[in-house]
Amino acid sequence: MDFNTSIGIAATGLHAQSARMRIIAENIANADSTATTPGGEPYRRRVPTFETVMNNELGGHVVTMGKLSLDQSDFNNRYEPGHPAADANGYVQYPNVNTLIETMDMREAQRSYEANLNVVSISRQMLGQTLDILRG
Repeated sequence: MDFNTSIGIAATGLHAQSARMRIIAENIANADSTATTPGGEPYRRRVPTFETVMNNELGGHVVTMGKLSLDQSDFNNRYEPGHPAADANGYVQYPNVNTLIETMDMREAQRSYEANLNVVSISRQMLGQTLDILRG
């Protein structure tokens, strides 16, 4: 595997982790949103998935974002009878987003992003050193 291939494969990982972080950020941003109508459904947590695809141009498998799936777990109910989105019993449904889980997912995505970035950086260094040797 040459340097350009390893950089290209790592770049697809960077792109996938960046997309994952955007989805996580969206989940966190909507963690306290409610429905706009009484008894309506609030924001539902989105879960990113990844796929491995053969890239003939690079000559290897690369990672891409798969379909977004919706977390089907129950919404959080809070008793807030004065809230505009409260149902007949005074309960408001809040998103099924747990900010602690989202924070841990964000940290994992960040570390994966940094690992791919290190692959790009080291490959560039090795390419530069190879060119220095060939010039010498």
